[in-house]
Amino acid sequence: MSIGAAPSGPITEFGTVEGVGMGRVTHEPGGGPPRSRLARLWPWSIVLLGSLYFLMPLIGTVRMSLRHNQGASAAWRLILANEDLWPAFRESMVNGLATIVVSLLVIVPTAYWVTLKLPKLRPIIEFITLLPFVIPGVVLVLALIRLYSAPPLLLTRTYGSTRLVMICAYAALSFPYMYRAVDNGLRAIDVRALTEAAQSLGAGWPTILAKVIFPNLKVALISGALLTFAIVMGELTIALYMAQRTLAPFMADIVRNKPFEAAALTLIMFAVTWVALGMISFVTNRAGKRR
Repeated sequence: MSIGAAPSGPITEFGTVEGVGMGRVTHEPGGGPPRSRLARLWPWSIVLLGSLYFLMPLIGTVRMSLRHNQGASAAWRLILANEDLWPAFRESMVNGLATIVVSLLVIVPTAYWVTLKLPKLRPIIEFITLLPFVIPGVVLVLALIRLYSAPPLLLTRTYGSTRLVMICAYAALSFPYMYRAVDNGLRAIDVRALTEAAQSLGAGWPTILAKVIFPNLKVALISGALLTFAIVMGELTIALYMAQRTLAPFMADIVRNKPFEAAALTLIMFAVTWVALGMISFVTNRAGKRR
């Protein structure tokens, strides 16, 4: 056989041509060409760069919290001993829980009714729930103050009434997250069959919502509630303009005057956020295993 001529005869699994030894030919799984070392390292390089992008600010914040001139742990001791921290934290906790209740009472019946009776209105409801992404927070709070400071409403004259307005504004900010969590939960169950079964047993609409729909949306409601809670704990603009003594304005004041304590407080809030996300993951995975 001349050089350059096409070999004749069947090719065996060892890569040899009958009568001509060619040695073993190795291939990657799947029949593709061998991958270079650079191609194998490229995904890990992306993961490493992404990790550094997120971890470097966190490491810098940790170092900042340990550089207090009174000692490495002084910033942590001072911020935890601050007498204004825990009242602000408590107010934010109460506001978060109240916002979750208001959001659930508005979103769950609306999403349930749209899924059951008015599916054609779904695009309109989705557009309305996305409005908080379009309207800046400062525009929203200024509009609320202008509306509820004039007669006959006058809901911003006292601290308590202003707080109610702020909770309703927080509920509106949570609509994009809560609605999608509830809507995904409703899509995962047979709403019509459950409703008809409950009605055949004599249940009314409040009973159906309380004893049929809410229990079947437990995972979705917990996910939306924790995301809402995280939003309320970190929201600054609305609380600042409404003169509320919550955690975010307290943090802003600390950042302006006490940078080391601010770094420690930032890490505390970062830990609270990660605990909330961990709870979402735990509840979701546990529900998935049960299914």
